[in-house]
Amino acid sequence: MTAKEVDVLLVGGGVMSATLGMLLKQLDPNMAITLVERLDHVAHESTDGWNNAGTGHAGYCELNYTPEADEGTITIDRALSINANFEVTLQFWSSLVEQQILPTPSKFINPTAHQSFVWGEKDVAFLRKRHELLSAHHLFADMQFSESTEQLNQWMPLVMRERKADEPVAGTRVEYGTDVDFGSLTRNMVKHLTTLDNFELRLSHSVKSLRKGKDGRWKVTARDEQNGEDRVFKARFVFLGAGGGALPLLQKSGIDESQGYGGFPVSGQWLVCKKPEIVEQHHSKVYGKASVGAPPMSVPHLDTRIINGQPALLFGPFAGFTTKFLKKGSVLDLFTSVKPNNLTPMMSVGLNNMDLTRYLIGESLQSHKSRVSSLRNFFPDAQEDDWTLQNAGMRVQIIKKDAQGQGKLEFGTEIVAAQDGTLAALLGASPGASTAVQAMIDVLERCFADRIATPEWQGRLKELVPSYGQSLIKDAELLRQVRERTLTTLNLRRD
Repeated sequence: MTAKEVDVLLVGGGVMSATLGMLLKQLDPNMAITLVERLDHVAHESTDGWNNAGTGHAGYCELNYTPEADEGTITIDRALSINANFEVTLQFWSSLVEQQILPTPSKFINPTAHQSFVWGEKDVAFLRKRHELLSAHHLFADMQFSESTEQLNQWMPLVMRERKADEPVAGTRVEYGTDVDFGSLTRNMVKHLTTLDNFELRLSHSVKSLRKGKDGRWKVTARDEQNGEDRVFKARFVFLGAGGGALPLLQKSGIDESQGYGGFPVSGQWLVCKKPEIVEQHHSKVYGKASVGAPPMSVPHLDTRIINGQPALLFGPFAGFTTKFLKKGSVLDLFTSVKPNNLTPMMSVGLNNMDLTRYLIGESLQSHKSRVSSLRNFFPDAQEDDWTLQNAGMRVQIIKKDAQGQGKLEFGTEIVAAQDGTLAALLGASPGASTAVQAMIDVLERCFADRIATPEWQGRLKELVPSYGQSLIKDAELLRQVRERTLTTLNLRRD
């Protein structure tokens, strides 16, 4: 069978592969790239609008990004990093809008205030201290804080309605938060890529094997699910951006760097309301604190969503126990991912996280009445009949070896790359898509080191992302400049 030779093979039709493909084509229009996706259309797993929260993660409202230690110390480093990374993403999207590659911004991103809300004296004290720490930094200088019920009524009327008058409450607010339809964004990027020379999209193609040849190229066999035929590609570089499906593919590659990695899948569900008279009363994303024992991805929030142009309210997520790595995956995914090199870490994590497993099982067995009861912490006047349950996408949390050779569960995203730079995979979950551009720049720096060091690529990257090579965390004036541009270009200033 004749193999098709390509410079880059992208596996998975989600936001990560689309972002990397777009970056590469912006840097080298002549590069030969093929994208293979196992479904019959792109952006239909975790990238799809209804399969994720749609929050442009910037650390404004997500309390799990500023953990509090037992002695009361609050750490803000992760929030600063995520905020700076999202600003990189906004710069790249702005460049694509200016080139008319992406459509009118409202087709994929909309201004939606990001708010945090807590109740009870202890959590109010936490939010107050969190605001003091964050607002002292230029990245979060515009964050507002209030314990005034009058002010909070203006910020989040549904949340405050019918709430006990004597209950201590507090909230923070950043006006220029975002709601992002990552599905629409990705479909538009891929649509543009298919118009370019030397780019090929292969839908309904499942990767069956990856093997590195003596010439240093990867021989990748993909099954055409429409006719059952195999197609072979020879690629100089392979990117595994297949969401939960990236781990099994990384294991197939056999690279040394894949040793010891495992996955802990978590399913999710949302309560959704589309009644106009309710939806019109809430115009923000309101995040609270996670329940004791809940994974960080289960931080409850009541969100404005705009998906395919249609507004709705979403509450959740309600996590659940699953053995699937993909929404349209197999119940055997978890079991077949267990290998001799990751058996110890996975068993260690399993034994040390029984409380988490019980929590997830309990979550999945909740009744509709119980879920709406949780919603009433954020919307006291919520009625059961106004809300329906909808399944979200899968999240596969990273399991990896710790310093003692046991296992630890990671709640984040991580790039695993071959030492020779010929293959890379992206594993993990939140903040995920929001930091896709920085993550894919990291892939370029690790796997295209010679090219990215050239004046041509350096210059083009700085055109696409003006802050490239500089620190938004350290440089307040640089942040002011890039944020002014992105807020204007992406129409993120609220009226």
